[in-house]
Amino acid sequence: MLILYVDRFSYHLAVERQLSPNTVASYGAEAAYLLDFLDGASPAACTSDDVAAYLQKRSQGLSKRSQAHVLSALRSFFDYLILEGERKDNPCDKLDAPKLGRYLPQVLSVDEVTAILDAVPLSKASDIRDKAILEVLYGCGLRVSEVCGLRISHIYADKSFIRVIGKGDKERLVPIGEMALGAISAWLEVRPEPSSPEAADLLFLNMRGGPLSRVAVFNMVKQRAMLAGVRKDISPHTFRHSFATHLVENGADLRIVQEMLGHESILTTEIYTHIDSQTWQKAVLDHHPRR
Repeated sequence: MLILYVDRFSYHLAVERQLSPNTVASYGAEAAYLLDFLDGASPAACTSDDVAAYLQKRSQGLSKRSQAHVLSALRSFFDYLILEGERKDNPCDKLDAPKLGRYLPQVLSVDEVTAILDAVPLSKASDIRDKAILEVLYGCGLRVSEVCGLRISHIYADKSFIRVIGKGDKERLVPIGEMALGAISAWLEVRPEPSSPEAADLLFLNMRGGPLSRVAVFNMVKQRAMLAGVRKDISPHTFRHSFATHLVENGADLRIVQEMLGHESILTTEIYTHIDSQTWQKAVLDHHPRR
């Protein structure tokens, strides 16, 4: 019976709120963990003390950011129960989220990005594909899921734009430069035959012609960085952060960066102004005569 709560909640998130599959899976899992903790008791009768006790157990070993994610998922779950008329209040409202410091993402320098891109040998088809993926990650600031889902029919090379399907199936147009377009063109010349109709329009495929997984891109990025001698702990998202940071450093309007990244709120994009301020703060402190 209780598993139906999770199924209905997940359906609500996916269909009515149109959240990403990853968010749906994550929030659904957190709701299931809570129901397991309640040991058969109805979530309609769950109190703030119950949630607090669960969070104390669930949060062991988790970072503050992960703890905040758990609380956010549970708050959404109880909001859903209120919407369904099964509760009149949200027990999470009485609980404080952990205080988060300002999160500053890992960023590559322009030289480090160049080193990684230049280190790809282009000796075989997978090299050419990886080079194209890296150029698109950095040249367009895409999320890894957006890169894996990028379609050939969504590339408008003559207009220097690509159409991106982002979170919540929201579409946006993102400019794409000559370097990335050239890398894509080289990849299309050696791209394997798609293994299924579903993969026919996908730009990036694995060497068997199937869809490329996010995990494969994560592993590729780490391997390419290591081979280039870049010792930072990076992921595909690091290229997205670097893309935005370098734009801001070079004077790009924050609203434009927001549109290109697909951020709903300008507050999310403002993190890159903070990173830029660290850059000039270091320059001032390093060169000041009273340093």
